[in-house]
Amino acid sequence: MSDPAPAVSIIMPCYNAVAHLPGSVGSVLAQTFANWELIAMDDGSSDDTLAWLRAQTDSRLHVHTHANCGVSTTRNAGLALARGEYIAFLDADDTWAANFLEKMLAALQPRPDAVLAYCGWQNRGLPGGRDEPFVPPDYENDAKGETLFAGCRWPIHAALVKREAVLAAGGFDTRLKNAEDYALWLRIATTAPIVRVPEVLAFYHFHGSAQASSNKARAALHHLHAQQHYLAQHPDFQASLGKKRARFLTHGELLKRGYDCYWQRDLPAARQIFRTVMKQGYGTLADWKYMLPAWLPESWHRRLIGILDRKAPTTDGQL
Repeated sequence: MSDPAPAVSIIMPCYNAVAHLPGSVGSVLAQTFANWELIAMDDGSSDDTLAWLRAQTDSRLHVHTHANCGVSTTRNAGLALARGEYIAFLDADDTWAANFLEKMLAALQPRPDAVLAYCGWQNRGLPGGRDEPFVPPDYENDAKGETLFAGCRWPIHAALVKREAVLAAGGFDTRLKNAEDYALWLRIATTAPIVRVPEVLAFYHFHGSAQASSNKARAALHHLHAQQHYLAQHPDFQASLGKKRARFLTHGELLKRGYDCYWQRDLPAARQIFRTVMKQGYGTLADWKYMLPAWLPESWHRRLIGILDRKAPTTDGQL
């Protein structure tokens, strides 16, 4: 006789994460709600990740491994194994508050019409005061579709979702290395009500090793790709926005991200983003004055910025 299905299936993709697993898995083991299964998917790690996972003794932890194929494919593989009515995603280097599952279930279970609950979250490990707690807004209003399209402001591990809703949405888009969670939430959250839990229950940890969030150009371009795919799949929504508004929410957002990279002097990312924006013919004349040097060799572009910085310094470090 098979074990009864748990209420919640937690899917954790793991790639060379042995240094972080005590924290992430530990935060699952510490949950005040205990009826869960943790599906740990080793994505072809070359460190001791798999050995560490297999050494754990909690029967609710199920370990699977396959050749490296990326986070979206790995999460989809975990979904195929999940038995719970509800799904939560937790990356191997992030954590939850001990009452995460308890609070999220308390919000979502009484709402049979709702498909997803989301909560507040907080960065950990960022310098310069960039770790303030954040609680996303309540999206259930007349502007829900447009607001979500502009950006779902909760990370992958700050949500609890009904498994049937994830499966109906087709899981994660395996073409995306960034914004794959945004693309999924957009497809799910626009179909039925969602519930906000206005507490910080999830923690995103920054560390020295490579993270998907560190590739800002790819993140910006994949966000645009997810938006364009959604518009193509939902022509009525695109028509309701109108061409000008749709351009502002897509290419305007891309331009904003390009400026963010530019002012932070992440010039390779800014140049890649600016060139994409220009190919779309977007931006004002003032924008193009900033963007056009992106076609120069990077060394020339840096030299030009240095000259402009010396000629017109400002108190905030911008030109």
